[in-house]
Amino acid sequence: MCITIRDLAVATGFSVGTISRALKNQTGLTEATRVLVFNAAQEMGYDLSRLRPGRIRRIAFLLHRQHNNLSSSPFYSIVLHGAEAACRRAGITLSFIAVGPAEPVMDQIRVHKPDAIVCAGYFETELLQSIRTSGKPMVLIDMHLPGYTSINPNHRLGAYLATQHLIKTGRKRIAMLTGPHAHYSIQERIHGFRKALFDAKILTNPEYEIAIPHQAEEEKLVRQAVTDLLSMSEPPDALFCYNDHTALTAMAAFLDKGVKVPDDIAIVGFDDILAAVNAHPALSSIAVDKEELGAEGIAMLLRNAQQENLETTLAVKLIVRGSSVQAV
Repeated sequence: MCITIRDLAVATGFSVGTISRALKNQTGLTEATRVLVFNAAQEMGYDLSRLRPGRIRRIAFLLHRQHNNLSSSPFYSIVLHGAEAACRRAGITLSFIAVGPAEPVMDQIRVHKPDAIVCAGYFETELLQSIRTSGKPMVLIDMHLPGYTSINPNHRLGAYLATQHLIKTGRKRIAMLTGPHAHYSIQERIHGFRKALFDAKILTNPEYEIAIPHQAEEEKLVRQAVTDLLSMSEPPDALFCYNDHTALTAMAAFLDKGVKVPDDIAIVGFDDILAAVNAHPALSSIAVDKEELGAEGIAMLLRNAQQENLETTLAVKLIVRGSSVQAV
């Protein structure tokens, strides 16, 4: 049975015009009405693709405000650049919106009038569900959630390669500084870290895993974590960090305390931002092609006209530098 707008009107009690405006994400309706109509459309099996324009001309690039900071910007700014370059080549307008869960996100989206939406980085499930009520094609970049189209670096393999490298250099007591465990990317990196230890028959020490929450005092918390690691009866001789900013902060803290890198402790980060190359010693890291990540997210939107739920994984590569091996 083909569900029509008239069927939705009967089921919800709204007029046909109200149903049409809600599904097209037009102005003049409350958010509660829009959500109610969209949920009814999903539950009844209404084909939302009939309301979508045939060609994508405008894309909104959404970044959670928690990523719009010193730690995350070196990564996501390049992802955004890759997305913008891909849009420029395709003759598409890209607009950037920093959003948060307590903000009127749908109002911001309607101002930009996008035909499709990219969400980069971590988003609360409830926030993604709210954005999805727009009925517009969506792609998640560096985020995964069942039922959504997404593209992610191979976080688990990257963490595995980083930890395996530290093991191969002869390190036995390997610690990890992680971020908030709610993030898909961090969950995957923790899995990769633990798997490498398991495969090498190295017992995991829970005290060697310290989570660093995203907040204004992140640098202070990383430095405190370094102090805590050094105060242990058996301090670690290697450290894998969930991103380069954390790794660089930790390396500076170790050096300030007279701990030599890599002689006393080897360090590997993740993301391979520009600051990793310019550090002293240069930081070993897992390289992610951040521009390709952004560009491929746009390509997935343009290719996936039927909005099937697709998942793509981007390859990563270990880059070995002076923070984890002694210069020959």
